Amino acid sequence: MTYGQIGRRQRPTMTQFPKHQSALCARRRHRLHPAFRNHKLTVMPLTIELCASEEQTAFNLHRWAEIQADPELRRLPHRIETDRHGRILMSPPPAPAHGNRQSRTAALLIDLLAEGQVVTECPLSTSDGVKAIDVAWLAPGREAEVESSICLMRAPEVCVEIISPSNTGAEIDEKVALYFEAGAREVWLCGLDGKLTFHIGSAGNCRASWTLCPQFPTAVPRADPTRSPGCRASCQQSQ
Repeated sequence: MTYGQIGRRQRPTMTQFPKHQSALCARRRHRLHPAFRNHKLTVMPLTIELCASEEQTAFNLHRWAEIQADPELRRLPHRIETDRHGRILMSPPPAPAHGNRQSRTAALLIDLLAEGQVVTECPLSTSDGVKAIDVAWLAPGREAEVESSICLMRAPEVCVEIISPSNTGAEIDEKVALYFEAGAREVWLCGLDGKLTFHIGSAGNCRASWTLCPQFPTAVPRADPTRSPGCRASCQQSQ
């Protein structure tokens, strides 16, 4: 996804970074001692460790309340998230195929785990700002959080990310890690072909099925899952 920041200033896109870095390297090379000007400079990657804290959570909630109260932002059709500094990250509405997989996943969860709460586009406070979970399932007993909070402070038990063509592997890995850090028990990734990857307990622990509901299919069906004979049979068995 390509994110932009609200306001006059725009965050550089991924295609702009190489030019920016090249110009920076050229200026630095010009100031170097003549003996080193012909040497190729290497830009070392910077890794920032993010730690969840009460201060970050309080900041996320305050910033999210500001965003929700902004009448200009409420009129925008874009999906909005924030980073740890409270800056707005925006992406256009997803393609119909994305929404189709999202709604079918939610429908299956409602049928197979009717005791819990299913939420789409669920805002979650993380150590890197507020992120929107495509589909979330919360265990019984968390109804008050769904009804009264503007943003979850603890991750749903199950977080589902519907992958889009513009998503990068690094971006998805970061979200999976953030969800587990915030308390998720399982994180599913739905690929472009509808096939699911189940992460149980940690980002690297992949399984063929999830533990909270083994009846859930390993791929999101294209047909209406609530009307298919296989789904109805699974629902009856689970009850």
